Amino acid sequence: MSKVWFITGSSRGLGREFAEAALGRGDRVAATARSTEGFGELAEKYGDAILPLAVDVTDRAAVDAAVEAAVAHFGRLDVVVNNAGFAQVGAVEELSEAELRGEMETNFYGAVWVVQAVLPHLRAQGSGHIVQLSSAAGLIAMPLGGAYHASKWALEGLNEALAGEVASFGIKVTIVEPGGFATRKGKNPDPLDNGHMSAAHPAYVPLREKLAEAVKGQPAGDPAASARAMLKLVDLDRPPLRVLWGLGFYPLLQKAYGERLQNWADWQDLSLEAQGDLTATA
Repeated sequence: MSKVWFITGSSRGLGREFAEAALGRGDRVAATARSTEGFGELAEKYGDAILPLAVDVTDRAAVDAAVEAAVAHFGRLDVVVNNAGFAQVGAVEELSEAELRGEMETNFYGAVWVVQAVLPHLRAQGSGHIVQLSSAAGLIAMPLGGAYHASKWALEGLNEALAGEVASFGIKVTIVEPGGFATRKGKNPDPLDNGHMSAAHPAYVPLREKLAEAVKGQPAGDPAASARAMLKLVDLDRPPLRVLWGLGFYPLLQKAYGERLQNWADWQDLSLEAQGDLTATA
């Protein structure tokens, strides 16, 4: 039985790959983006199976209207992919309030508005699968990515809580954590050339240079392969809560989480001191 998808940020990148893969196997897709101009080819090829919708996810009313339009057009929603987002790059000291708020409005609040808009329909159906595109950056943090990390770490916590809240309604939640994918001319997106850079402070120029050098030659995942994996994921009866998209960051994550556990263990004495003598107040 074909599925009905609602995908945000589907005009390019991984979102576009997900939409094309779903349509290619006979599913139907409500494809959202800030502009629908890029969907002409898909509309010609797939007709009514695709519903292009112009949506800025930071506009809650527009998100609500898009979800209602999708349900009216297709009759239901089976897979909701929160993919819209961008990476603001800059040291914490460099970030303007507008930049930080813009990052959170799109990456975090935009995802929240979509979830809140679709849940009444999914609960009424007694089924549905919400897929949140997070990032390896939602699990570890690196210099110059504070705003992006903050948005993705927030999504990780929100969706883990959501999974426990909606399981009894038959709704599944999966957090997808991609590493680098060749979404721009066969290469990893360059974080220093993405149109979202804070004004440089001289003190952090060395860090920027180090980051620019680090991204050169990084292996990039195949977006088409990620789309095939997405199809497999949404067809699972018991999908995982979290799944890495690509194994490039797996060794780094193993190291980071091992260090966290060791750090907590090393400071148990201070932890106990902070707890105080509970028997004294019993």
